[in-house]
Amino acid sequence: MTAILIKNVHIIDTDKDTPSARSNILIENDRIKEISTGEIKAANAEIINGDGRYALPGLIDCHAHPFMADTNLARLNEVPLTLMTARAGNIMRRMLMRGFTSIRDAGGGDWGIKQAVEDDEIIGPRMFIAGRALTQTGGHGDSRRRTDRVEPCQCADALAITGKIADGVDDVRKAVRENFRQGVDQIKIMVSGGVSSPHDPLECDQYSPEEITVIVEEATRRDTYVMAHAYGASAITTAINAGVRTIEHGNLIDEDAAKLVAKNNAFVVPTLVTSTVLEEEGRKTGWSEEMLEKLVIVRDAALTSIKICKKAGVQLGFGTDLLGDSHDEQSREFLIRAKVETPREVLRAATKTNAEIIQRKGELGEITVGAIADMLIVDGNPLEDLNVLQEQGAKLSVIMKGGKVYKNALG
Repeated sequence: MTAILIKNVHIIDTDKDTPSARSNILIENDRIKEISTGEIKAANAEIINGDGRYALPGLIDCHAHPFMADTNLARLNEVPLTLMTARAGNIMRRMLMRGFTSIRDAGGGDWGIKQAVEDDEIIGPRMFIAGRALTQTGGHGDSRRRTDRVEPCQCADALAITGKIADGVDDVRKAVRENFRQGVDQIKIMVSGGVSSPHDPLECDQYSPEEITVIVEEATRRDTYVMAHAYGASAITTAINAGVRTIEHGNLIDEDAAKLVAKNNAFVVPTLVTSTVLEEEGRKTGWSEEMLEKLVIVRDAALTSIKICKKAGVQLGFGTDLLGDSHDEQSREFLIRAKVETPREVLRAATKTNAEIIQRKGELGEITVGAIADMLIVDGNPLEDLNVLQEQGAKLSVIMKGGKVYKNALG
């Protein structure tokens, strides 16, 4: 048994506006064993003295794409899986060093890289994978050029492994079952147009209610859920009525759709930073004028969508949806969200709410007895200043995942 005693830290509970009094935390193996403001006796434990710093639960990014390591996705069809895996490994290592101890991979990651992280062959956040996102022919996720006549090989390149074309009730049922055979944690589907795909209009709905219902039915049988890429109110409404549990992006949501999401106890996972970054980088990397026009639409609606969701009582998660070299902007999402939310609200989204989304409530996203020991010791109070989470984790003195210390600047 390994034991670590963290002493003299103020614990942040994202349900509360203020941190705890100075506390001590005993960790045994991968779990939090004891928390006390008094002395904890642990004779053989390694001691980490926080000296009045702040203990924050490990962060969770519920919409990450480490396997999409190019802002111009079309170029990924020339990247072999070996090179993409190497790039993804570096991306995930930097995510962990920014304090993200868990991510929900929204398309591309598979059971192999998830296992590599669990075995510490790759240093990075634990992964909850969606495998190949499902798209209809011509939908967001159909990566073919208009001159292509056949579906791409499902094993040949880095772009092909991110998505799967499936049409009709029988075909989508088979695609979902195949994803589960490949070890996914949840199912990802595309139900509206997207920005990074050049040929599908942003406002058009994708997948019929019947197809979505079958996908949800299959996920429910496996005791899990469906996450749906959706921008517009119509697509969101169709998805929620069919049983989808999380809406990804949701920039063009309206009041009625937001009320429906709240009524069904579903979630919206905003991803605001990606539109900000892609506005800066898209033209440099060869995005078409049509793609850039769609980007402006979703960027301009981003903060308004948060306000609409808050007013309706929607549970908001935290995601980033970054591509290529822009993954280093991951923590910038905190600052963008803080324009319309309090620091505590943003932190709660990235901890407790996201833990509930990935079905690990009580285990991740909080510092409580019995929880998995994912923890950051921060040089400053993030409830007062979210800038302490910037600079690529420079102000994180300790980063712990599953009771293992990956960074310790406290000696």
